[in-house]
Amino acid sequence: MPLANNSLHFKITGILLVFFVAAFAAIGLTLFTSWQLKGAAAAINDAGSLRMGTYRIAWLIEQGEGGALAPMTAASRLAGELARFDVVLDGLIGGDPARPLAVPRGDDIVEDLGALSAHWYGHIRPALAALVEAAGPDAAAFGGAPVEADVLAARIDDIVRRMELRYAEETAWLRGSQILLVFMAIVGTVFLIRFFVSQVIRPVESLASGLARMEREDFGVRLPIQRHDELGDVTEGFNRMAAHLQHLYGTLEDRVQDKTETLTARNRELGILYSSISFLHEPHDMDSLCRGFLLRIRETMGASAAAVRLMDSGGENLYITYCEGLDPGFLDSEEMISCADCLCGEASRKPVTFFAQLDPPGKGVTHDVCSKAGFRSVTATTISVNKRPIGVFNLFFDQVRTVGQADRLMLETLGEQLGVAIDNLRLQSRERELAVSEERNLLARELHDSIAQALAYMNLQLQMCEHALAEGDTTEVRESLARIRCGVQESYDDVRELLVHFRSRVGQQDLEAALDAALRRLGEQGEVITHLEVDGGGAPLDAETETQVLYIVQEALSNVRKHARAKHVTVALQRGVDGLAVTVRDDGMGFDALSPCDDAHAHIGLTVMRERAERIGAGFSVRSAPGEGTEVRIELQRRMEAVPA
Repeated sequence: MPLANNSLHFKITGILLVFFVAAFAAIGLTLFTSWQLKGAAAAINDAGSLRMGTYRIAWLIEQGEGGALAPMTAASRLAGELARFDVVLDGLIGGDPARPLAVPRGDDIVEDLGALSAHWYGHIRPALAALVEAAGPDAAAFGGAPVEADVLAARIDDIVRRMELRYAEETAWLRGSQILLVFMAIVGTVFLIRFFVSQVIRPVESLASGLARMEREDFGVRLPIQRHDELGDVTEGFNRMAAHLQHLYGTLEDRVQDKTETLTARNRELGILYSSISFLHEPHDMDSLCRGFLLRIRETMGASAAAVRLMDSGGENLYITYCEGLDPGFLDSEEMISCADCLCGEASRKPVTFFAQLDPPGKGVTHDVCSKAGFRSVTATTISVNKRPIGVFNLFFDQVRTVGQADRLMLETLGEQLGVAIDNLRLQSRERELAVSEERNLLARELHDSIAQALAYMNLQLQMCEHALAEGDTTEVRESLARIRCGVQESYDDVRELLVHFRSRVGQQDLEAALDAALRRLGEQGEVITHLEVDGGGAPLDAETETQVLYIVQEALSNVRKHARAKHVTVALQRGVDGLAVTVRDDGMGFDALSPCDDAHAHIGLTVMRERAERIGAGFSVRSAPGEGTEVRIELQRRMEAVPA
């Protein structure tokens, strides 16, 4: 920051202030002199009128004495002249507030004018007043008073001459001051031009020249700092800017290369993440999932070997689930380790990436097995689900390797994604196991409700046949054998029907065809007229859900065949935006739906159908009465989640 007295603002303000004061003083002095000259001109004019008044007074006295004028007339005119002379003389002595009137100073003009006034009022004026008073109506003559007009006129003329000379001198001084003012204006203008040229224009031109050179990419330009003011600060700032731009331009390629390398690294990381995450979201079993993951991460990181270790159910040990590039001896030693051991144990307890250099070995950070296997660097990254560790994956390097913060974050992200994929596989496995278990339970119930009862019935008939043979009752034996043959045929039909049921699957958007096929089979097995009604055109549900609906309908049709003795069966399928509904109606014998315990055979399969409906979240209802047929209805709502506003 320049000092206040060195600033351009201070200089310009000071110079303009000096010029303003000088111009104001010159103009004020010129105005004052002009006013004085105007007053002096009025005084010279009044003094000249005194001289003319002296001559008129002398002429009036002379005319009155010669008789040319009557005494009264001459006295009246003389009184008027005396009054005018008094007014003019008093104005010269005391000034006139009504107009500028100033007697020039110097050459004893004021003193002589005062002496003239004293002589006038002391000698001449009283004598002339007495002359006027003596000139009454009865006066025979006028005159007799000594006037000394020539002497008075000479004195006034001398004063007027000196006043005129003084006026001429002051007029010459005024002209000189005006010439000086013009000269000062010219000199001031030249000075201001030179000042602004040297202090403002040339520095600005220098800055413009420097900017032009910078436009031509001449960043080595530097401007000399010749003053310590605002423009000097601007020049210094220009030099700093030029130096900064020169540095930026000189290091542009390096910085572009650094940014390119950074972007390349980021693209590499994004490519790794995208490739790995895409792979992890594809359907795999556990081995193919770990193998594909390790192949990608090993190739990307340049690792010599890699392994995935998962915790046991108790969270105490880590087991190698899959590995790449590890020799059998290493696997024998590291197949199972405690979660409290070495680097892998640390990673299993804390969801971060651990890195260790094993050169020189024996630091206690990991087992000696890694060092003996020839590895010099090892990473251990947590495999986690919702911040809960479920395992560790390792990268082994033959060379000393460092892992940066970006690589650590990438490995941790991949560990989380791998954990999610493994957890999804486990959930899918549990879901399949649960589905298989439920299907087995349903199959066991159906076997119990159909074939097991038929076998029990045939066992009873065999006992009766044995008893008849022991009694020698051939007729009873033939009847028992006939009943046994019917039971075997019925069991055979039940087994075939069960096989058909469990082999039936709903293809993509083909529930109608599956229902139509089931009705055709029912019509072929007995004298039953079947009919399929389809209403609506909503989108189909998922295949697994519609397969369960098909199983429920097949079970209902099986009950119709076994127990209803119906002539007509209708299956109505209704689709809509909200879901679907399936109704199975027959005109068979029916049963009392409110008393299920009265006839166990009439209710075979109802429990199985109800459990299947509950499994898919469907509504299940049965309406029936003895002699009025039966209606089974399944209603399934489409699951729709509202989007929050």
